[in-house]
Amino acid sequence: MWYAAAVAEPEDPVVVPIEDALDLHAFRPAEIPSVVESYLEAAREAGFTEVRLIHGKGRGVQRAQVHRVLAASPHVDRFGDAPPERGGWGASVAWLKPRA
Repeated sequence: MWYAAAVAEPEDPVVVPIEDALDLHAFRPAEIPSVVESYLEAAREAGFTEVRLIHGKGRGVQRAQVHRVLAASPHVDRFGDAPPERGGWGASVAWLKPRA
């Protein structure tokens, strides 16, 4: 008896609407840098001047990863932890540079 191996079809990219916040819980750690950088670029192009990235509290691994991306991004003017009412250290707020 022979069995054919199942071959996964490539998935179409998921279109995510650009809003003033991005919840990163659905993404794998390896995806975070490219997702965050793409989001920052799209948010800036959409005219946002401030965005919130929700990475969760946990052990701080995703927070550190997000902060590395924000520090290196050409789109970010400054960033920091969100105020307590917007997630505290479980989220980061980034202020984006104006569009040229």
